[in-house]
Amino acid sequence: MITPKMKQLVAGGSVIRAMFEEGRIMAEKFGAENVYDFSLGNPNTPPPAAVKEAIFDILENEPEMMVHGYMSNVGYEDVRKAMADNINRKQGTSYTARNIIMTVGAAGALNVVMKTIIEPGDEVLLQAPFFGEYLNYISNFDGKAVIVSPEYTNFSINFPELEQKITPKTKAMILNTPNNPTGAIYSEQDIIRLCDILRAKQKEYGHAIYLISDEPYREIVFGGQNVPYLPCYYENAFVGYSYSKTLSLPGERIGYIVAPDSLEDFEGTVAALSVANRILGFVNAPSLMQRVVARLGDISSDMTIYQENKKELYEALTSYGYEMVEPQGAFYMFPKAPGGDDKAFCEAAKEERILVVPGSTFAGPGYFRLAFCVSRQTVQNALPGFKRLAEKYHLKD
Repeated sequence: MITPKMKQLVAGGSVIRAMFEEGRIMAEKFGAENVYDFSLGNPNTPPPAAVKEAIFDILENEPEMMVHGYMSNVGYEDVRKAMADNINRKQGTSYTARNIIMTVGAAGALNVVMKTIIEPGDEVLLQAPFFGEYLNYISNFDGKAVIVSPEYTNFSINFPELEQKITPKTKAMILNTPNNPTGAIYSEQDIIRLCDILRAKQKEYGHAIYLISDEPYREIVFGGQNVPYLPCYYENAFVGYSYSKTLSLPGERIGYIVAPDSLEDFEGTVAALSVANRILGFVNAPSLMQRVVARLGDISSDMTIYQENKKELYEALTSYGYEMVEPQGAFYMFPKAPGGDDKAFCEAAKEERILVVPGSTFAGPGYFRLAFCVSRQTVQNALPGFKRLAEKYHLKD
């Protein structure tokens, strides 16, 4: 018999994944070109050619048992050095291989970090709206999620409520910038303010409060925006990075943890991260993909389609009367749901064969998430449906 905890998770399911499956069924019924699926953050732009070239070259020229065999749980030494060197060039840091733990994507990274630092009953702060899977990651280790209400003006950090909700049980805060689902980027001013608050609380309570920076969208920014690198502002900061969006490789599950020397008990923490990688069942990140990403440096997929899609959707939807904060990064926008009921609006959108996700899935009720990592044709063909929905809800009256 499955556990009560898993029964609850099965019953809850994933709204995003369920909608993705619904979209697949609709595509079979109406034709894929007649269904406009904005539900899943699945990159539409292909991986750069360098990925395939690297795979073929590695398989041809590197020793087979190294490419396909076990290595240290933290990953290949030369791969970790390549990751560290790349970060150093971008962020002005001085990391070495010992600061990098290769992981099964950013999701694996976050779970490894929380396995290392979270004890039953520890509290983890989440600034809403947030990626809903964080709740499950925290629950995996019997932690308690503490949700900070959205700051609706620009989807930044709700500082008054945040300060109220930090307690002696607070062990960490997960921060995601650029943000899923809003596309917001937390400003340097806000990051400095947040770090000052956490430092003061660390001193007051006598224990570390960690920042866990979830960074799958770091390279997807618009208008030259800067994304502050958290370890440059706060000593007890981890970074979980993924190549899922940068290289359009979500199915390959490759990423890493950055563990700075400034972490409390650095040596013990890195040893624990290594063990957590193993005992969670990952053992190590995929060996072939480690070899691949080490070769690619700053190469990325073509991100221009996200900028083009964002511009066209934002201009069209706001002209129809939809209200939203313009995204600064990632490939999501988070408009207000016409009528105020996000679930009802998403059901109404299905009548136009448009699939979007209720904001309540992200602790942002009254809004809906639209993932614009789709083809230009999908965007353009969906606009008449969005316009009809606006007219149905009398957005311009």
